[in-house]
Amino acid sequence: MNKKMTLLLVSLSAAFVLSACGNSANGDGQTKLTLMSTATNKADQEIFKEVVSEFEEENPDIDIEDTYPTDGYEEMARVKMAANDMPDLFDTHGWSTTRYAEYTEDLSDMAWTENLDEAMASILTDETGKLNAYPINQALDGITYNKNLLDEYGIEPPETFDEFMTALETVKEKSGGEVVPFWLGGSDKSQFGQYFDQFATPLLITSPSNSHGDALLDGSFDWSNYTYLPEKLEEMNDKGLLNKDAVTAQTTQVADLLAQNKVAFIMMSGSIGREVSELNPDVQLGTMPVPAIHEDDKPSWIGGERFTLAISKDSEYKEEAKKFIEYIAQPEVAKKFAEGTSLPDALTNVDADNYFADFYNQYEGTRIEPYFDRAYLPSGMWDPMGATGQELVSGAMTPEQVSKKMNEEYSRLVKK
Repeated sequence: MNKKMTLLLVSLSAAFVLSACGNSANGDGQTKLTLMSTATNKADQEIFKEVVSEFEEENPDIDIEDTYPTDGYEEMARVKMAANDMPDLFDTHGWSTTRYAEYTEDLSDMAWTENLDEAMASILTDETGKLNAYPINQALDGITYNKNLLDEYGIEPPETFDEFMTALETVKEKSGGEVVPFWLGGSDKSQFGQYFDQFATPLLITSPSNSHGDALLDGSFDWSNYTYLPEKLEEMNDKGLLNKDAVTAQTTQVADLLAQNKVAFIMMSGSIGREVSELNPDVQLGTMPVPAIHEDDKPSWIGGERFTLAISKDSEYKEEAKKFIEYIAQPEVAKKFAEGTSLPDALTNVDADNYFADFYNQYEGTRIEPYFDRAYLPSGMWDPMGATGQELVSGAMTPEQVSKKMNEEYSRLVKK
């Protein structure tokens, strides 16, 4: 090959490389954004995928690689934080100011913030005024129930834990054992975590005579006070009030079971109502606040962030990531997201109608408490909270051992 031909080939190769790469991340003329969400159930993931797809159609120069690690989200996030390799867009799932703030871009100068619900603004903004994430929706967690079954069996939504236990036993008795009183998809340990986390609030925080918030924060909490919750879970299991496969069942199974009137109570909310309605329009689900445990207390919602999106401060494509958040903050898209996940929206210029709206209105004025682990426990306690539930129901731990394990993990993590 002569020298001129060699130079020509080299020039063409260089031109091809420059043309292919340009300023994009994936070599085909597009900027590739990575997005990681905590959405676990199929319906929530589908609305995410639908919105992402519609954004990509309107913005063909941007490709979003969206992932849903479900039960593995926290571990994956910890690995990425340690490596300073956060996705361009990621869910702060209740830890926007405490766990993720050093990794997030400030969003306070974006136009949609003018319409941000004040309650959510206070949760997402740190003491410096930095807004750490965009809230896709708000959480109002309690207990979801099959209204058809409760009406059939003459059961009023329970307001106390004792009434809850009675309701479960009534379901078992009146259904002849054909209906699961309290269903848990415990192959995902977060289902057990949800049980402990939600009921820890009435057990340890909201009762005037049994409030341990200060002790939890200063490290002096006596974890024997926690044993009530694993004792009650063990009692439910021993009495056949849980599904027999509570440790191995998958959350994706429950919509079909609810649609067949085979389950009465669950620890899931959001889009589960819409999902069941699509399977069987004749089945209506209801939702209620978390029952009180002590006599001097009342039911409460557990709330705060549900799905959010933060932008990594180290992202190479912050403008493109902001473009996506601007897109989903448009009233029509924000409404679609809120209704698709069946949870309240977080913007004042959006009027979303969701599946459980009548029930939220019914309990208007009920206090909203923050998630127990976010407010009172060190980062990392969610995993042992769920794992001990799995071990308890499988028979590998006693209630006392659960509390001991929680004490050990609390002591270890609080020192970090």
